[in-house]
Parts: sequence; C-alpha cells; structure tokens
Amino acid sequence: MTASTSSWLREQARPTHRLLALGVTAGVVQAVLLCFGAWLMAHMLAQAVLAGRKLHELWPGMVALLVLALVRFTLGLWQRRMTFEAGAQVSDNVRNALEQRVRRLGPDWAVQQASGDIVTRSVDGVQALVPYYAGYLPQLALTALIPAVILLAVMPADPWSALILLLTAPLIPLFMVLVGGVAERASQRRWSRLRRMGARFMDALSGLTTLRLCRATGREEALLAASGEAYRLETMAVLRIAFLSALVLEFFTTVSIAVLAVLIGFRLMWGTLGFEQGLFVLLLAPELFLPLRTLGTQRHRRMEAAAAAEDLITLLGTPAAETSSRPDSAAARRNTFATRQVALTFDQVSFGYEPARIVLEDLNLRVDAGTVLTLVGSTGSGKSTLLNLLMGFASPQRGRILANGKDLATLDMPSWRQHMSWVSQRAHVFHGSLRDNLLMAAPTADETRLQHALRASALQAVVARLPQGLDTPLGEHGQGLSGGERQRLALARAWLRDAPLLLLDEPTQHLDAATAVKVDIAIDALAVGRTVIRVAHRLHALADDARIAVLADGRIVETGRVADLRASKGAFAHLLAADRAA
Repeated sequence: MTASTSSWLREQARPTHRLLALGVTAGVVQAVLLCFGAWLMAHMLAQAVLAGRKLHELWPGMVALLVLALVRFTLGLWQRRMTFEAGAQVSDNVRNALEQRVRRLGPDWAVQQASGDIVTRSVDGVQALVPYYAGYLPQLALTALIPAVILLAVMPADPWSALILLLTAPLIPLFMVLVGGVAERASQRRWSRLRRMGARFMDALSGLTTLRLCRATGREEALLAASGEAYRLETMAVLRIAFLSALVLEFFTTVSIAVLAVLIGFRLMWGTLGFEQGLFVLLLAPELFLPLRTLGTQRHRRMEAAAAAEDLITLLGTPAAETSSRPDSAAARRNTFATRQVALTFDQVSFGYEPARIVLEDLNLRVDAGTVLTLVGSTGSGKSTLLNLLMGFASPQRGRILANGKDLATLDMPSWRQHMSWVSQRAHVFHGSLRDNLLMAAPTADETRLQHALRASALQAVVARLPQGLDTPLGEHGQGLSGGERQRLALARAWLRDAPLLLLDEPTQHLDAATAVKVDIAIDALAVGRTVIRVAHRLHALADDARIAVLADGRIVETGRVADLRASKGAFAHLLAADRAA
C-alpha cells in the first residue's frame, strides 16, 4: 500500500472516529473482563482441586463467571454494531463523493469510459471498504491494546511468563510483514482483473443485439469465459496465500503456547510457581495471541481495500472540465440567470479533448433570441461538442459563450440549465409509468398540462392504445414504445419544461421517413417563441428557408438559408451532395 493510499484511507475514517473509538473501547473492556474471568476460574479450580471446596461453596464464583460472560457477549454485539456502522458511513460518504464527482465530470466524460468499469468501482470498490473499517481497522487497534492489557494482568502473577509472551508474540506480526508484500500484489492483480471483467461483461451486455446480428455471441462468450477463468485463478492465488499465512500463524501461536506450557509445567513440578498463578497464565496465553491471529486472517480485507482505494482515488482525483474555467465562488453561484428570451454568442471559442485533438477552434457564432438555427457538418466536426458546451458539461478552453451578454463561466449552472430543454438522438425512458416519465420534466404539472403536452407532441393516439393510458408501466429503455414514440415522449417532456432554449441533437436520426415527418411537425410546434439550436444529419430534408450554420475544421465556415447556400456551391452544397449519394 502506498503512502498516499494509506493516507486517503485514514482520512475517510476521520468522520467515524467516535464510532471506531466506541468499538475499540468495547473490545478493551472485554479484555479486562476476560482477565477477571480467567483469574476467577483459576481461583475456583485451585480451591476445588487443592483446598477441597465443594461445588455448592463455589456457586458465587460460578454466578460471577456467568455474569461476566453475558456482559462480554453484550459488549461484543455492541462492538460489532459500532464498527459496522463506521464502515457503512465511510462507504456512504465515498459513494456520495463518487456520485458528485461523476456528475461534475458530466456525460461528455462518461461516454468515454467503460460503463462496467465505473459500475465495478462504484459498487464493488466502495463495498470493499466496509470490511476494512468494520473489521481490519478496529482489529489493528485491538491488536496493540489487548495484548498490553493481558501482559499487565500476567505480570504480577508471573513475571517470567510475561517475559516469554513478550518475546514470542512479535514473531506473528514479523511473519505478516514478510508475506504482506506478496499477498498485496496478488490482491491488486485480482482487483484489476475484476475491473476488466466487469467492463467487458457490461459492454457485451449493452451490445448484445449487435453481437447477435453479427453472429459473434460465441466468440464473446468464449472471451468472457476466459476472463472469468483468469479471475478465478487470481482469486485462488490470493486464497492460497491467505491459507498459507493462516497455517503459519497457527503454527507460531501453537509453538509459543506450547513452550510456555512446558516451562510452566516444569516450574510447577519444581515448586517455584503456584498452581493458581500457572493456570491463570495458561488461560490467558491463547487470548494474548488471538488478536494477532485475527489480524493476520483479516489482512486480505486491508489488501482488497487498498487495491480498490487506488482506483477510487484516481477517479475522485479526475479533474472536472466543468470547473476548469468556472470560478467556484459565492459571487458566481449568486449570478443566476432569469429570462424568457435567450440570445447566444460564441466568441472565439476553442475546445479540445487533448492537445492533439482540437474539436472547436476560434469559433464565432450568434443566435438571436426566438430564432431557429440548424448546425450541419461532417461527423466529428464538433456539433455535439458545441451543445455540451452550452449545457455546461464542458467549458471552453479559450474564448467565451455569452447568454444575453452574460458569460456562462460566471453563471450558476443549475439556474442556467433551468432555461434549456434537450432532446437527444435516442430519448431515454426510465422504468416506471408513462406519467412518471412525463412528470420528470415538471413534477407539479396537472392533468390539463399533461394533455396539452400530449397533443403538442402527437402522443394522444399512443396513449389511447395503451392498456392503462398514462399509467401504463414502461419497461426500462421504453419497452412497449417504438423509436418514434420515444422521441415524441422526449418532445412532450420539453413542452412541459417550457424552457426558452431548446437544444436538439438530431432527434430524427434513427427514425424512418414517415415517423421523422411526424416528429418534425411536433418540433416545429414546440419551437415557436423559443431559441432553438438543432443538429441535423439528414440535409436533404431541410426546408429551403431554414437557417443553417456549417461546421468544418472546428469553425463556422458558412451561414445562411438552405436555398442560398445550396446555390452557392460551397461547403453546404458538398455536404448535401455527399448526403444524397449515401
């Protein structure tokens, strides 16, 4: 475990110090009661064996032992509850931090990641932290404190036995250090394998339709099976090391206790040690080694947490492009945006995902309030990136974007996003009813507004044929609705949101011609009185009077009406010819 990982794990435990302290305190109190119980048992046996005391004369001690056992049992339950709550709190805190980080990184970052990798980190990775804080970390403290309590109890009874215990006990942590490096490297390899397997499985699951159409399911199944077998081998390697470690720990413990027992036996025979003192030491000797053995068996929890933490630190430390040029100050957060008309200006805007991949360069563009602008360009020209910049999922690396003269970098993003609606190429439908999916855009909308939205998006006929109308459950990804119906559902959401800025990332791209016409009619009705920026790929379907802007090499190279640009034989004309040829 690196120093930075160890420091990060300690930092996550800071909010739960009270719970961990209560758990450790309960463990120490149990050790103190254990010492009292061992002394009481040794005293009772000495009285029964050497002094000839009868059973009925020893009942007060037996009752005391029962009370001590019940108290220790209660403390054990309390200890586990406190430490488990500490682990649960840490996992909740880390999960919330991950959620906020992923949200700040935005969809533009998320689409570049393997979904399975993110799921593995946020689920398995966070879950791996719970046993570390609930088990290993408190056990580490108890391993230092409980042997000290037992040694202090043994010292007055027999200093020589205390010295032997003090000399043999360090053998166990010494061996743990020796095998720790090998075990930790094996655990890291296992965690890396799990991440890769999770990413591959999620990718295969999301692309199952494509795999079946291409008849590649057998090949992918074989690859997943090979990945699973490799993960099994890595897991077995970690378990072999863990079992070997446990075996050696038990060996050292058994040898240490045996040496102590033999020496106590000789001293009892020589008469230099009393029976009660010798029995008291023998009863406590296994309990002194027990925390060390327990810590050794829990080392795999530390290794799994360390391997997961390294990936979590990397993810949490990923810089969010959103914040790169946006000041995080109270003044910026108070700079809200409130208007019913939105005019946009792109002033020398440049953006790239890496130095060698410039998407937009010195782009200048003005969109007047209440107008409709269609963006066209070849694949990869930056059309979707321009929309991402408008939505605040990324920030210009140079230049600025103005909304009604206000720089987006100075605006409160939640306030700005309240003024826009976005319809993508593939509208996402969440698990729930059709009504639930509509009310996401306007939770307080009444039945009248819902009906208006249905009429505006031409969804009334769809609702009429559904068995339960608006309350018909929809499967995840809109099972039960066609592609065109899902797009009209997205337009109904936009109508309910009633935002002055409408962003459309080619909502008819994956629809047939007849359905695309219906969606276009609904878009035309929704666009009235709003500022609309639309990305288009079907250039031959654009109306002659539509205003367009042509993107090429990261710049706007042409703007104007479709009829005029078609006649000019420029960049748009070439794109149109290529579109028709396809």
